[in-house]
Amino acid sequence: MSEPDVLLLRQKIHGISVDDYAEAMRERLPDADIAVAETPEQERELIPHARVVAGFNIDPEMLERAENLELFACSFAGTGHLPMEALEEAGVAVTNASGVHGPNISEYVLGALLSMARDFPRAARNQRNHVWQSFGTDELQGSTVTIVGMGAIGQATVERLDAFGVDTIGVRYSPEKGGPTDEVLGFEDIHDALARTDSLVLACPLTDATEQLIDSEAFKTLSPDATLVNIARGGVVDTDALVAALRSNDIGAAFLDVTDPEPLPADHPLWAFDNVRITPHNAGHTPKYFDRLSDIVAANYEALKTGGDIENRVV
Repeated sequence: MSEPDVLLLRQKIHGISVDDYAEAMRERLPDADIAVAETPEQERELIPHARVVAGFNIDPEMLERAENLELFACSFAGTGHLPMEALEEAGVAVTNASGVHGPNISEYVLGALLSMARDFPRAARNQRNHVWQSFGTDELQGSTVTIVGMGAIGQATVERLDAFGVDTIGVRYSPEKGGPTDEVLGFEDIHDALARTDSLVLACPLTDATEQLIDSEAFKTLSPDATLVNIARGGVVDTDALVAALRSNDIGAAFLDVTDPEPLPADHPLWAFDNVRITPHNAGHTPKYFDRLSDIVAANYEALKTGGDIENRVV
């Protein structure tokens, strides 16, 4: 067994092999020893030597064995599942994958908005039924799109919306930080935004402040023609309130990559609506995931050597 500088744990992301991660890291760090632990035994044998460990989780037992660990590079944007106190006590820096999902998830959002505006679902139904029948559609230009969350995904979405001639409203926890939207409001002013919204995009983390942020009161404020796109977390939306709004025609359409509960049970009423599209939490899938993640981790490996700033550090 080698004594690796960087150890990649045997944790696949979006069905992509960790070997792809290793290849991308070796391209960026040709002088570093990059190892992939293929079995639990290899993880236990290799982790005492590594300065950097990458994966989506590390358990307390593995952390105790990581005698030389300086950085745990989490493969997810969220880090709430990690033993953060133990990592901090051990003096281990923690980084996340923030920014990796900007291009791919923002493309998903644009696809969802265009699909619903042009009513491609109806076109698909007509094609399946061999029905040649004209139907009305809408356009994005001149509409107002509200994006809740101004992180990498929210900002990438705004950037891509710019070409469509829409007005944008950003909603974030700290509106004083501003953002790329035409206007930025705080959560306390969300109804002001919802009252003017044609399309609502949820791109925020699930926190105490955002849990069931879009509830029955929010659906009352939204236009009955509004489209909801949720690529945040299912819990940001009150599912019962969404179902009620759909049944009452109080919302135009919903495009959901995340749901509450998740996975969505086969007998859940959300499946039955013609104006709802559901994908299985895979808006973030991209074959370029490990390429983008490797850019961050490789730069941070070099920063450890030179004493530079660590990108995406959360601890």
